[in-house]
Amino acid sequence: MDETRAREVLEATGLAAGAELVSLGENAVFAVANRDGSFVAKVGRGSPDLAARAARELAVGRWLATAGVPAVRPATDEPWLIDGHPVTLWHRLPDAVRPARPSDVAQLLNLVHALPAPPFTLPPRDLLSGVERWLRLAGDAIDAEDAVYLRGRRDGFATAAAALNPHLTPGPIHGDALPRNVMVGPDGPVLVDLETFSTDFREHDLVVMALSRDRYGLPDDAYDAFVATYGWDVREWDGCTVLRGARETASCAWVAQHAPTNPKALAEFRRRVASLRDNDPEVRWYPF
Repeated sequence: MDETRAREVLEATGLAAGAELVSLGENAVFAVANRDGSFVAKVGRGSPDLAARAARELAVGRWLATAGVPAVRPATDEPWLIDGHPVTLWHRLPDAVRPARPSDVAQLLNLVHALPAPPFTLPPRDLLSGVERWLRLAGDAIDAEDAVYLRGRRDGFATAAAALNPHLTPGPIHGDALPRNVMVGPDGPVLVDLETFSTDFREHDLVVMALSRDRYGLPDDAYDAFVATYGWDVREWDGCTVLRGARETASCAWVAQHAPTNPKALAEFRRRVASLRDNDPEVRWYPF
């Protein structure tokens, strides 16, 4: 989905006038305003499963508000569904006072990981569920042998993950616990992007930052601050390498979907898949 298509979808909600594109990735995110205030609109891809996910994300926002967890708040009860594209509306947060740090993420995870199950069903955190869709979107832009390799790697890690025993008590998790999904406003850090909320191993939320240290250049002192704030280092758990490998597989396939239209994405995909094939955990990956 490109910006033009996303704006066409947004137009049908009556919110397109003056909309400013904030980000374009799995969703198109726009800053919008009307007589009722300032909001953020998220336009999803046209996929049947994404409509249910959008409705669940709004439910998560309402639940976190009730639980007192600092998080973005929904501005509607249900998503719009425009030609198969879900659109959700959120209250706009105050401007950030500084970039989010890993320790901010850990502070919020302590709150989330203390929560009991919500009064609605959260799915398991299936990191690998999007791999097939992303590879299909990549099509002929990527080497067919790389796609076969990633499918095999997906299946292997799915089997290995199913056999893991957690160290922490399973329960609600954010699912994509990175600084980019936290905004630090005047009142402190706030969770944003709630669509990956799940009920699963709490370790999923911690492996994210360990991988950031290993692959994306997160400094050791920033990772150490994350561990100190959370209170435990997931690398001490013998299942860490399995969840890390599953996330690497998903992250590699996610980039592939952009390869048909973006040469930089294709180059990054090739860098990532080569490092996986070579079993080289020290090759630097770059955010995309």
